Amino acid sequence: MTNLPQANRLDLIFAALADPTRRRVLSMLLEDDMAVSDVAAPFDTSLASISKHLAVLAAAGLIRQERRGRITWCKLDPDGMRGASVWMQGFGQFDPIDLDDFERFLETELRDNDDRQAP
Repeated sequence: MTNLPQANRLDLIFAALADPTRRRVLSMLLEDDMAVSDVAAPFDTSLASISKHLAVLAAAGLIRQERRGRITWCKLDPDGMRGASVWMQGFGQFDPIDLDDFERFLETELRDNDDRQAP
């Protein structure tokens, strides 16, 4: 995934996060690494379906899977969301606009301008 352009990585991450099942899996993996069968246990779906969700999360770089013997373990990739997080933080650098304050500012400016132009 590291060889993909930034926009493609963001597409993969946000597409992976768009699904509630995958978000729930990520929340579960926040607690600890888990075997695929343990990840699948709380869901009312097939192991194959959960495996597909895990593949999407892995392709997006959000988790890593490691085979130990006959068991596949899943764990969060600590750097997986870094690119998306940095991208989203870029939007937080601006203060929200308070339209009431802006309206008061305009009224004051217009009034002051009228006062200066009055003979």
